[in-house]
Amino acid sequence: MATLWSKGTAADEAVEKFTVGRDREFDLRLARFDVEGSLAHVEMLAGIGLLTPDEHATLDAELKKILVDIEAGAFALEDDVEDVHSQVELLLTRRVGDVGKKIHSGRSRNDQVLVDLKLYLKWEIGRIREAIAQLFGLLQTLSERHKDVLMPGYTHTQAAMPSSFGLWFGAYAETLVDDLYALFAAWKSADQNPLGSAAGYGCSFPLDRDQTTRLLGFGDMAYNVVAAQMGRGKTEKAVAVALAAVGATLGRLADDCTLFMNGNYGFISFPDALTTGSSIMPHKKNPDVWEIVRGRCNRLQSVPNEIALLTTNMTHGYHRDYQLLKEVLFPALDSFHEVAAMVALMLENIRVNANILDDARYDCLFTVEEVNRLALGGMPFRDAYREVGRRVAEGTYIADKTVSHSHAGSIGNLCTAEIRRKFDGAVALFR
Repeated sequence: MATLWSKGTAADEAVEKFTVGRDREFDLRLARFDVEGSLAHVEMLAGIGLLTPDEHATLDAELKKILVDIEAGAFALEDDVEDVHSQVELLLTRRVGDVGKKIHSGRSRNDQVLVDLKLYLKWEIGRIREAIAQLFGLLQTLSERHKDVLMPGYTHTQAAMPSSFGLWFGAYAETLVDDLYALFAAWKSADQNPLGSAAGYGCSFPLDRDQTTRLLGFGDMAYNVVAAQMGRGKTEKAVAVALAAVGATLGRLADDCTLFMNGNYGFISFPDALTTGSSIMPHKKNPDVWEIVRGRCNRLQSVPNEIALLTTNMTHGYHRDYQLLKEVLFPALDSFHEVAAMVALMLENIRVNANILDDARYDCLFTVEEVNRLALGGMPFRDAYREVGRRVAEGTYIADKTVSHSHAGSIGNLCTAEIRRKFDGAVALFR
């Protein structure tokens, strides 16, 4: 296998296979970003006189041709090529000769990988943000559509007070705002240019790092070259924390839906095509989709810890362990997108039971409403509480199922527009 770091001696095949691992598989995701980083790098090299204008024009043109191949799906790693960086440089050298070898001037594979990852994770964060926005919009639509449909609210998994589907859907919508804040923290970590830090100690070329920062669209630079390399693992963990945050939200929604479509609840239902049956029980409509969503979301919440354990107890500077981060984070990103798409599909097809509270078992949900009515009539709250408690104990309590909550964020005042404003403000942070 051809390696950029080869000193001309044959590497043991078993060692080479072990150290490369799944890098070739995951590196294809970085191909576009590797070329984008190289385009900025060669423009900067021309600016500081390390490439002639003709050399820069040649490299720029060929790199753009490779980028077209990547976007067309016509780019692949050859069998004896170690990684995407080697493949790009190999293609350039084949096409333009020795000038292709100049592309690595002032750059180490360490900062090349790091800039690829930063650009890739910025792109992925954009996709995650779009998925969250889709789910947010669906939840707000459902919240408004079903805002007048009451349902039980629970504490300690016991029926407690009246809630509504508007309140329930709207709660998950607003919770996604907090998840977006976590995602923004990951964005800020990714939005710093490490290119020019080389192997972590800079180099003697007069690199113009401000120029590559502008060309690559980074909001800032990772200035200290040692700190730039120490960022390896930190951005991945920040992204994982954001995935875990959204995973916690969607996992709880999945748990609610699994429970609420249970026949003993019957709050919601889904078309047959979105449920599964039993091999021996013909009546079953199992919530397999929601159960798998819940399981996937639980796994997402384990990813920050796995990254933390992988990167713990390392001195500063590069370590090959960092290569394994891709094996942890990249599949988690795939899983998130699959989960988000499935949750959207389920929400688009959810059916709500509008008559839940007709069942007498839920009459006691309205005891607090009765206590409050007595208190509003002048009875001290504690006396009102004892009075309603006495009626319940004696079996004389009769539920009045009218609800008149009007304060901000309650059943009668969902604040949908205000939550939308908050969400839009969070989205605007990314610009």
